[in-house]
Amino acid sequence: MATRIIPADWIKNWEKSGKHEFVQLCKNLAYKTNHDSTIKDIQAALYELCWHVIQGNFKLDLSASVLCDMMDLRDDMPSILADVFSILDIETSSLEEKNKRDHYTQLVGACLFFVPDAILKERLDPETLESLGLIKQAHQFNQKIVKIKTKLFYKQQKFNLLREENEGYAKLITELGQDLSGNITSHIVLESIKSLIGCFNLDPNRVLDIILEVYECRSDQDEFFLPLIKSYMCEPLTLCHILGFKFKFNQEPNEETPTSLYHIAAALLHHNLIELEDIYVHLMPLDASIVEEHKREITEAKQIARKLTMVVVPSEKTEDKEREKEEEKNDKAPDNQKLGLLEALLRIGDWHHAQSIMDQMPAFYATSHKAVALALCQLLHLTVEPLYRRAGVPKGAKGCLLRPLRNKRAPRPAESFEDLRRDVFSMLCYLGPHLSHDPILFAKIVRLGKGFMKEYQSEGRNDNVKDKMDTLLSCFLSIADQVLLPSLSLMECNACMSEELWGLFKLFPYQHRYRLYGQWKNETYTSHPLLVKVKAQTVDRAKYIMKRLTKENVKPSGRQIGKLSHSNPTILFDYILSQIQWYDNLIGPVVDSLKYLTSLNYDVMAYCIIEALANPEKEKMKHDDTTISSWLQSLASLCGAVFRKYPIELAGLLQYVTNTLKAGKSFDLLILKEVVQKMAGIEITDEMTSEQMEAMTGGEQLKAEGGYFGQIRNTKKSSQRLKDALLDHDLALPLCLLMAQQRNGVVFLEGGEKHLKLVGKLYDQCHDTLVQFGGFLASNLSTEDYIKRVPSIDILCNQFHTPHDAAFFLSRPMYGHQILSKYDELKKAEKSNRQQQKVHKYVAACELVMSPVHEAVVSLHPPRVWDDLRPQFYATFWSLTMYDLAVPHNAYDREVKKLQVQVKAIEENPDVPMNKKKKEKERCTALQEKLQEEEKKQLEHVQRVLHRLKLEKDNWLLAKSTKNETITKFLQLCLFPRCIFSAIDAVYCARFVELVHQQKTPNFCTLLCYDRVFSDIIYTVASCTENESRRYGRFLCCMLETVTRWHSDRAVYEKECGNYPGFLTIFRATGFDGGNKADQLDYENFRHVVHKWHYKLTKASVHCLETGEYTHIRNILIVLTKILPCYPKVLNLGQALECRVHKICLEEKEKRPDLYALAMGYSGQLKGRKAHMVPENEFHHKEQPVRSATPVSQQNGPGTTTKPASKTEEGVSEDADRAKDKYQGAAKPVNKANSTAAKVTTSNGNGAPNSTKTIKERDDKEKSGKEKKEKKEKTPGNTLETKGESRREKQRDERGAGGKEERAPREGKEKTPKADRDKQKAEEKNSKEDNKAKAGNGEPKEPSRERDTGAKESKSKEKGGDRSAMSGSLKSPVPRLESAESERDHKRRKLETHSSPSHSSSVKHHINYNSVARSKSRERETDKKESENARGRSKEKTEDKDRKDRKRDHMTTDREMSLESKRRKDENGTNSSNKHSNSASPSSDSPVSADKEKTKRSKSSSKEKGESAKPERNSSGGKKESRHDKDKSDKKEKRDSSGGKDEKKQYP
Repeated sequence: MATRIIPADWIKNWEKSGKHEFVQLCKNLAYKTNHDSTIKDIQAALYELCWHVIQGNFKLDLSASVLCDMMDLRDDMPSILADVFSILDIETSSLEEKNKRDHYTQLVGACLFFVPDAILKERLDPETLESLGLIKQAHQFNQKIVKIKTKLFYKQQKFNLLREENEGYAKLITELGQDLSGNITSHIVLESIKSLIGCFNLDPNRVLDIILEVYECRSDQDEFFLPLIKSYMCEPLTLCHILGFKFKFNQEPNEETPTSLYHIAAALLHHNLIELEDIYVHLMPLDASIVEEHKREITEAKQIARKLTMVVVPSEKTEDKEREKEEEKNDKAPDNQKLGLLEALLRIGDWHHAQSIMDQMPAFYATSHKAVALALCQLLHLTVEPLYRRAGVPKGAKGCLLRPLRNKRAPRPAESFEDLRRDVFSMLCYLGPHLSHDPILFAKIVRLGKGFMKEYQSEGRNDNVKDKMDTLLSCFLSIADQVLLPSLSLMECNACMSEELWGLFKLFPYQHRYRLYGQWKNETYTSHPLLVKVKAQTVDRAKYIMKRLTKENVKPSGRQIGKLSHSNPTILFDYILSQIQWYDNLIGPVVDSLKYLTSLNYDVMAYCIIEALANPEKEKMKHDDTTISSWLQSLASLCGAVFRKYPIELAGLLQYVTNTLKAGKSFDLLILKEVVQKMAGIEITDEMTSEQMEAMTGGEQLKAEGGYFGQIRNTKKSSQRLKDALLDHDLALPLCLLMAQQRNGVVFLEGGEKHLKLVGKLYDQCHDTLVQFGGFLASNLSTEDYIKRVPSIDILCNQFHTPHDAAFFLSRPMYGHQILSKYDELKKAEKSNRQQQKVHKYVAACELVMSPVHEAVVSLHPPRVWDDLRPQFYATFWSLTMYDLAVPHNAYDREVKKLQVQVKAIEENPDVPMNKKKKEKERCTALQEKLQEEEKKQLEHVQRVLHRLKLEKDNWLLAKSTKNETITKFLQLCLFPRCIFSAIDAVYCARFVELVHQQKTPNFCTLLCYDRVFSDIIYTVASCTENESRRYGRFLCCMLETVTRWHSDRAVYEKECGNYPGFLTIFRATGFDGGNKADQLDYENFRHVVHKWHYKLTKASVHCLETGEYTHIRNILIVLTKILPCYPKVLNLGQALECRVHKICLEEKEKRPDLYALAMGYSGQLKGRKAHMVPENEFHHKEQPVRSATPVSQQNGPGTTTKPASKTEEGVSEDADRAKDKYQGAAKPVNKANSTAAKVTTSNGNGAPNSTKTIKERDDKEKSGKEKKEKKEKTPGNTLETKGESRREKQRDERGAGGKEERAPREGKEKTPKADRDKQKAEEKNSKEDNKAKAGNGEPKEPSRERDTGAKESKSKEKGGDRSAMSGSLKSPVPRLESAESERDHKRRKLETHSSPSHSSSVKHHINYNSVARSKSRERETDKKESENARGRSKEKTEDKDRKDRKRDHMTTDREMSLESKRRKDENGTNSSNKHSNSASPSSDSPVSADKEKTKRSKSSSKEKGESAKPERNSSGGKKESRHDKDKSDKKEKRDSSGGKDEKKQYP
């Protein structure tokens, strides 16, 4: 063989060419295609080479080297070489030459490093291995081989095994594998098996194993094998062990358990041939491992979620993704035999055992494997099929028919909804979120739910059935919570499923739906690792979209939002809302981008908004505790926009607001305000322009066109939705009542420790929302709906404790509806086109509707209220609106012109298509016609209302009390509550007062009403909120407009006020019996009164500005801004205001920026109005007659910082009334008019000034006041009138004593009544002497003496008999000049005595203040006439001593007079008017001195009147006296008789 393959010359020339030739030969042989011949040739070549080495012809190292090189030619070269070594081993062992054996051993030893030991141990003899050192001892090795072979081949078992005797087993397999389609039964086959076991001595367990193997291969033959196994098996545990061995065999790392094995195990379990507990222990993995795996999955899911929420550098992101992919490749899930068995059980319908297995595992762990979930879904399909066919298939749908399971032990199909409780609901609960794998089953379950809800909502069920249906309802809700919603989250974006689910959910009440959404959002996503991941992915995607959302890309971004929202709306909306709370500029784009949402998503959106609003962790006010948080404002704005634009159910949001109100919290009213504004187009703002305000007094069409800032379009559908939501859930009235009650609750219950600014804002918000909401109900509810829901006024106020203004606000539309309905009925009943007939029918309709209201309002107030006001007047005031009083013709014309301009612009625009032009023109024309028709309709309505009021006015006010009491009640119960209710009500109140005046209403004093409104605004302003201040300012502005119109033109005044009872200055207790010119306030005196009002407004304003209180300053600045068109008109008053406002600007710039902004705004507007201001002497005549003068002590100036006038000045009409009552009307009407007119100007700031010298003189007089008083009363030279004055002053002192305690807290000091009286007596004496001196020189008197002057005029007129001359004269008669001069001198001295530091400082501060200006202007005049006054003063000194001696006698007489005065005061109801007279001065430096000054003036004036009236009564007898006046006259004469006798003795 060697000669054929390896020539001898290769060996000889090995180094040169032999090696190369040999290697080449081997390579050629290795690459041959014929495998068998190749191996033989290679073996021959290697054998020859090795044989040359053994022979000693070839070097060992060369051969080892080339053999090593050969190993790379083929993979099996070591085995080939080992075979060669094996042959050579046999050959060399038989050779005698020892050297050849040694060569062989050395060769093998040299090849050990590239031939494996294991191959050599298999091929070589043990002795050779021992010589090579591969084994220790050959003998032991041989023994071990023998043992192994014996164990493998010669060990005997009890039975014949397959490997030993395979004939019996072969016959067994043939028997089991035969065709079973014929008459072959398990019983026949079992008999054959028994024969084979007996014949061939087969192992019975091995036979059972083979039966199971064959069953596994023929798993569709359950009917054959299961009875066979059941008949063959004697011990169930044995079967379990055999199955367990089979499962164990497949638990190797790379093994996979066959499905057929799971099937036979499931079938055996299902037929109870084995027990689950027995087989379960053989299955892998262990339960503990499953729990660990589940926990690990949750942890990993949370880590993934955390990574998605973390900010990661892009490079790190790519690395993480690559790592995750590698892990997914490497981690192949091990075979879970328990899940395999579970799937098999579900496939055959064995729900009982499947449920037991799932109970051993964590929740949803089993169904998280898709195969198990699909198997369970299939079982559910089969179970619900019959019921679905009956109650769930939509009309027109066919669906595919499913074959039922042949297994009789499978769950029974459901035939009714009650059957679902048996198995279906529990199956669904085990399935959980993994119903997402089968959308068809998802839809079936939802449709079954809809079918059930239809049955549930049907009527006519008995109690037993109802209980069952309620149970089923709770089951369906649980399924929705645990299965449907989580499954929707795991579905890929499926809008159809979302809509299908909404078809079911919309049948639930919103409470159930929101509960489901809450569970879905807050709990579901933590229950399963998949859901944790989905939540994180949704948030990540939402961030991506929201970062890129702008106005420009709303459409594509909206599509992405819609796509994301179909599956996970709660997570998406939660993130979107969180962004909106931070960035409110996202509201617009977000709202526009929500148009691709499904109905379910819109409902979820509503829930998410409510949840965000109710978040307890969020503070609803900012850290400064003065404003509502911006996040709440942003959400409220979003609510309005979203609910208006999209068809979202409002019930939940409205109920949330109602619940918060019920809990006493009003923050969330902001939401209701926004929703009503956006959905109904009803704005609530106090910053309306005059044009808007005018438009708001018209009809609904005019309001919509011109009453709001933004054009309100397309609100019909949205307002209808809002109305339906309110009516369907009965929330309309509860919301109104709760808001009305909460207004005061904001202050007293909710306020607590909150900042006053915030409390005010909450109050305003509550009130504004009530007004807005009530307006919405009034304009949108039908008459029937409104009347059905709003109870009567007495029930609203007494039972529901609704404030009266809110109660009438809610009832007002109802009255209007009812009157119109009744009016239409009457018109239809008697058809008549005559206007007069229509008006009468309207009045009749009003009477029918309002009569019950008149009766109902009586219970709202105490009985004494109705002594002054009739219930008819009260109800009329509260039931009317501006729509009823006037037609805004200008507003209608303005809107019509706007529409005409629009039409013209449309026609001239060439870019607009013709069809669009036509539509727009038609729209504008239709609107014009509507507005014109509405205007006509309102005009007719106003005419009817005015006619009705004309008929009613005579019965409005009673004459039981004084006019002052009547006006007080009117202001308290009507005017003030309503003027701050809304901006339109503020205008209404002013116009109503004007209307009552124009109607010539009996017993209504217009002058007194205006006086009370303007005189004391400090407390009303201070008690207002910010918005109420705006409305109050608007009310004052409208009142001032009327006054300014009358003030500006004598002709207008004479026309509108000249002969009106409202401007009567003397009234009769029995009512108005016709007035004449003498009873009216003349034009010039009216101008003085208007100046007084302006002055009082200035004083009140300056006081509020100087308090330093935030609320006072803010409110007065708002009010001043509102009344700027009408005030200030007088230059010096405007300058005083400007100076104080400038100071506010400087003080508040850093401390309170909002006040600074208000002050700066007003300051700028005030400067702009300066050009329209006039000097005081142009506003009214400063150089007035005696009655028009006012002492400086009454005009401390608007800059005073002391207490404000706490009560209004003694009114014009009430003073006249008191004069009438006390002096029995003996004076002529001209005297009454002049006296009263002069009194009105007592405190109007027009009086003559006093010089510094005069002040010093009065200071001296004050120090000896008591002595002077006594001297005065005892002096023989005193006239009869002086004595009468003394008595009258004492009476006034007694009257003032009753209110002294009330005034004391506001006064700087409190004096004893006795000391006061003493001082007043002394001052009164001095005053009289000053008056005398003044009268002698022809000087005008002080205004505090005006009533005295009126009385003296009356007296002199009676003597002279010249009535006509006196009626036009305002000069004091000559007989009183000397007394007037003395009185004036005394007043100068008294002012110096009581001048306070605050007065002097305020004079310095306001250099041009009117009282100071007047004081300086009259200073020179006073000096000139001082010499004339000296005579009066010297006379006064001589009389002091005599008066002191007569003090005791005089005091006794005065005490009697004061007691009688008190009695008469009670009779005539002057108590209230006296209270107001106590604060007649518009300003006072020192509270004590101011009070004393006022008391002194009023006393002395009254006394003078009494004395002057006495002769008149004797001479004239009082032609127009009433019986009541005559009685009082008799009493007066009797009282004065004793004083008259004294005087006769003193002055013979």
